Amino acid sequence: MPDEKTPQDPFEMFRSLWGPLGVPMPGLAMPTLDPKEVEKRIVELRSVEGWLSMNLNMVKFAIQGLEVQKAALQAMQPKK
Repeated sequence: MPDEKTPQDPFEMFRSLWGPLGVPMPGLAMPTLDPKEVEKRIVELRSVEGWLSMNLNMVKFAIQGLEVQKAALQAMQPKK
C-alpha cells in the first residue's frame, strides 16, 4: 500500500496549492486559526521547496556541464 502522504501525481500538490489560472487559492491568502491547518500548509510548502531546490540543483549541474563542454571545445579549436 503506497504511503498516503506521497501523491501519485507529482504535480497534484501544485494543483491543490494553485488555482486553475495560476493564482493562489484563497485559502493560502486567508489566515487560519487552526494550528493543524497551519502545520499542514507548512509541510506542503516545505515539500514544494525541496522539489524546487532539487530541480534548481539539476539545472545548475547541467549549466556547469555545458560550460565545461564549451571550454573543452574552445581549447580544441585551432589557433588563428
